[in-house]
Amino acid sequence: MGSVKNGFRRNDTYVLAVDVGSTSIRCSIYDRAAKIQGFSSKPIEILYPKPGWVEIDPEIMFEQFVAVVKEAVEGSHLHMKQMVALGISTQRATFVTWDNKTGKPFHNFICWQDLRAADLVRSWNSSLLLWLVHRSSAMLHFLSRQKRFLAASVIQFSTQHVSLRLAWVLQNIKQVQEAVAEDRCYFGTIDTWLLYKLTKGDVFATDFSNASTTAIFDPYQLCWSTFLANLLSVPVSILPPVKDTSYNFGNTDRSIFGTTIPIMALAADQQAAMFGECCFQPGDVKLTMGTGTFMSINTGTKPHTSVTGLYPLIGWKIGSEVTYVAEGNAADTGKVIQWAQRIGLFTDVNETEKMAQEVQNSDGVFFVPSFSGLQAPLNDPNACASFMGLKPSTNKMHLVRAILESIAFRNKQLYDTMLRDIRIPITSIRADGGISNNYFVMQLTTDLIMCEIEKPSWVDMSCRGAAFLAGLAIGYWESQEDLVKMKTVEKIFRPQAVLHNFKPTLENWELAVKRSMHWYNKTKQE
Repeated sequence: MGSVKNGFRRNDTYVLAVDVGSTSIRCSIYDRAAKIQGFSSKPIEILYPKPGWVEIDPEIMFEQFVAVVKEAVEGSHLHMKQMVALGISTQRATFVTWDNKTGKPFHNFICWQDLRAADLVRSWNSSLLLWLVHRSSAMLHFLSRQKRFLAASVIQFSTQHVSLRLAWVLQNIKQVQEAVAEDRCYFGTIDTWLLYKLTKGDVFATDFSNASTTAIFDPYQLCWSTFLANLLSVPVSILPPVKDTSYNFGNTDRSIFGTTIPIMALAADQQAAMFGECCFQPGDVKLTMGTGTFMSINTGTKPHTSVTGLYPLIGWKIGSEVTYVAEGNAADTGKVIQWAQRIGLFTDVNETEKMAQEVQNSDGVFFVPSFSGLQAPLNDPNACASFMGLKPSTNKMHLVRAILESIAFRNKQLYDTMLRDIRIPITSIRADGGISNNYFVMQLTTDLIMCEIEKPSWVDMSCRGAAFLAGLAIGYWESQEDLVKMKTVEKIFRPQAVLHNFKPTLENWELAVKRSMHWYNKTKQE
C-alpha cells in the first residue's frame, strides 16, 4: 500500500479511480499533477465450478471494491471527504443478472473467458439463420451503402462476447426466466453492478464504452440493438440505460465510505487505458499486453466497419462527442506466461527476458498462444495451444523464447491487419500492460512492425484513464490538452533489425498456427 508524500494540505482534493481487472482490483488516488498519492490492491478470486466455466462472486467483488478504496485512502493519510470524484474502469464482457426487487444476484459473474456457451456459439455461427442474416445484410449494404449492414453481413459470435453467454443464461437458469417474466430482472456488466451497489440500488446504468463490447449494442445507432436482442431472444427490458462515459452517475451512499463521493466516470478497461495513454487523435494506437493483448486504434468520430474481425467499439462519449476505436485482440498473453510459470519453465517472470536472450534462437521450436482460440485476423475459436518443432536439443530457454516470440508475432499479425483494414495513418503507438515490461517482447515487436513504440512511465493505464475521465467531468483537469502535457515516457523502442531477418522464422510460425487451427472440430469428429 502506498503512502502520501509529506506536505499535503487538508483542503487539497483528489480523484479516486478503481480498476477491476481480470486478476486484481486496484485503487489509486491522483492529485492535480496526475501523481499517485495512495494505492491499494487485492487479488480477485476466480472460480472454476466446471471445466471451461469461469466465475467471480459478485458480492465478494463489491466487498473487495469497498475495501481497496478504504485502504488506499487510509494508507495515504488522506480523508475520504477530500475525494471529489470516483472513476471506475472494469474488465469487459463479464456480466451478472440480479433481482431488481431484492438486489440479489441469480448467479455469479460469468467472465469473458468463460466457455459454457461454446456449443451455442458454434451452433449459431453455422446456422441457416445467421447465413440468411449475412446474405440479407450484404444485399442491404449493396442497396444502401450503409456500413452497419456491411458489419452485419460478416458478424460472427464469440464466447468472449456477452451476447450468447447471456442467451445461455436465459435458456438454462430457471430463476432468471421467472424474473424476466415478472419484470424483475436486471442485467449488467461489472460497472453496472458496482454502480447499483454503490448507490444502494438507486442507479441502474452503464456507459457507451462498456455497452459497445457486449455484441448486443449498435455502435452506428448508439443504442441497444433490438435486432440482435430479438435474434437471440434477449429481452431489451433487462438492459441498463446507456450514459456518457464521463458523466455524473450519482453519489455513493453515505453509509459505504462515511461520506458521499460523486461517481463521475464508468469505462471499459481497454478504452480507459487508451484514454489514460492520451490516445486522443485519429491514428493513435494503444497496445496493451496484459492477460490478453489488445491493439486499438482511434478512428475518430465514425465507427470503422471491418471484415477481418477488428471490432468497431466506442472509445468514450463525452457530451456530444463520440470517439470510436477499432480493436483487435489476442486472448492469451499474460495467461500464457502464467501457465509457463506454473509448469516450471521459470520461477520469476522477470527471468524470461534474460532466458530468451541466452539462446540465439528458439532452436526451430514454435509456440501457438491459443488457450482461448485465435482471434483477428484468424478468428478460429477451435484452434489449440501447442508447441511444434520439439527435438532432443530443446531446453527451457528455447521454450521460453518461443513463447515470447509468439506474443510479438501475434502483435505483428494484429498490426498488419490494422494497416490493411483501416485507412488512417498511424500517428503513434503506445504500449502498456505487464508484458510491456519485457524488453525482449517490446524490441522484437518494434523490429517486426518497423515502427517506434513508446512505453509511458505512467503505470496502470486503465485506472489513470478512469481518473482522467472523472476529473474532466468535474473540471479537476480542464481539457485533454492539459492531460497530454503531463504525459511522460519511460522508453522509446526503435527498430534495430531489418524485418527480412525474421521472415523465415515468422513464416514457420505462421505454418505452426495453421496446423493448430480447427483442432477441436477434428477431435470431436474423431
